[in-house]
Amino acid sequence: MNHKHLYTAAAALVLFAPQLFTSCGTPKNVSYFQDVTDGAILVPSAPLDITVRPEDKLSILVNTQDPALTNLFNLVSSQNRVGQTTSVTNGVPRTYSSSSEVALYTVDAAGDINFPVLGKLHIGGMTRREVSAFIEGELEGRDLIKDPVVTVEFANAGISVIGEVNKPGRYEFNKDHVTILDALAMAGDLGRDGMRQNVIVFRQQPDGTQKAYRIDLTNMSGLTSSPVYYMQQSDVIYVEPNDKKKRETTPNGNTPYTPSFWVSIGSFAVTIATLITTLAR
Repeated sequence: MNHKHLYTAAAALVLFAPQLFTSCGTPKNVSYFQDVTDGAILVPSAPLDITVRPEDKLSILVNTQDPALTNLFNLVSSQNRVGQTTSVTNGVPRTYSSSSEVALYTVDAAGDINFPVLGKLHIGGMTRREVSAFIEGELEGRDLIKDPVVTVEFANAGISVIGEVNKPGRYEFNKDHVTILDALAMAGDLGRDGMRQNVIVFRQQPDGTQKAYRIDLTNMSGLTSSPVYYMQQSDVIYVEPNDKKKRETTPNGNTPYTPSFWVSIGSFAVTIATLITTLAR
């Protein structure tokens, strides 16, 4: 056997060894919705409406056929400083952006707001539509306005997406129903090293605690039936890195203490031995 050929083959294996080692850490399950077949019909859980919580900021506008009455039940504002406006209702100041010209009501810890003429109203736990209907009922029930139209919008509803995504950050939304897929799309999708099978959603509970939910993006039927398929304001989505990423970011990531290292070494040694035996014949 020509020793030159033997050395050449061994050198080639050494050059390709890094690729052999790194391939062992490549994640296998990178596709979403692996259980979905062609023509499958998926029925998501019932949409979960966003409800009012303490510290939420709401835009509430009352419209009537009488402009004078309309002004009475909407906050009167006066310019305070560049870019902001301050309104005063029942002695309570409120600050909002002059560009939008919409005063914002901040929900207090008890779930109440202080509304012009009506005074303190408890709206905690209500949806946007329920708040609108409640205020309309109060205005008509007290013979203050006939056929009022009340428009309610959440001004600061947002979710945070962190971990192995392409654009981590906080994202605000103005829709009643936002899914976790919408949220991940806002964050630019999962990165290559994000674990599709182990995404965690932290949701604030009424008592102020955080509850964790784990979801699997490779299982569409399980995802759509999850209680966190539809997002709530202040939800936090955490995409965990895969094992390869974890090894790369730990001190012992590329040392002989990792089992995958020894598996790669053993496989490489067997390949070298087999090649040498074959060429030496």
